[in-house]
Amino acid sequence: MEKKNRRILLKISGEFLMGPLDFGIDVATLDRVADEIKSVYENGYEVCVVTGGGNFFRGVSAAAYGMHRAVADNIGMLATVMNSIALQNSLERHDVPSRVMSAIAMPMVCEPYIRRKAIRHLEKRRVVVCAAGSGNPYFTTDTAAILRALETGCEMLLKATKVAGVYDCDPEKNPQAVLLEKLSHKEVLERDIRVMDHTAVTLARENQIPIMVFSLKEKGDLNNVLSSGENCSIIS
Repeated sequence: MEKKNRRILLKISGEFLMGPLDFGIDVATLDRVADEIKSVYENGYEVCVVTGGGNFFRGVSAAAYGMHRAVADNIGMLATVMNSIALQNSLERHDVPSRVMSAIAMPMVCEPYIRRKAIRHLEKRRVVVCAAGSGNPYFTTDTAAILRALETGCEMLLKATKVAGVYDCDPEKNPQAVLLEKLSHKEVLERDIRVMDHTAVTLARENQIPIMVFSLKEKGDLNNVLSSGENCSIIS
């Protein structure tokens, strides 16, 4: 894949950071994610990261049980801050300079998210980890990831999953599932493919930013998918 713009945004779900655990952060998985980021960082990419918080708390699930959705989403955003701080620590242990920038101000533990400052950190070769989603309830971290990618001038968004991309059915339930290598934003919306929420896909479509969905299960996956554009799904 031609590297016209070497600035990317990596979206990591909270569920992915659980690894084999049922709850919380698996440190081995966290360190492997940091190692993957380091490999592309050393290849010259400027990297922005958005983390989810589902390994600690899911606002939608809590709202379904009676909690007010705005309250539940606020708690979920705080969960992403925990993941982001943990990832920063792992990046630093891998000798990768990084900054956590939160949409909810909490200056004792991280910087507030300011677009121009985030861009400046990227230009100074620091990995920027964006926490607390968009800072607003009712919006997922997928939508926040697209928003941050657009704000910071990223060429594409990479969504890390446990499977190689988007399939015509659940590959974990059906071994005959077919990988859909090329999709349009419009097709994802019309077919109601739940790889990201519709708000995120619509925002990506309106601003013509591609989304690459890939597996981050093996060492070197992030570098490989960036260099080859293979073994993944590209939504553009």
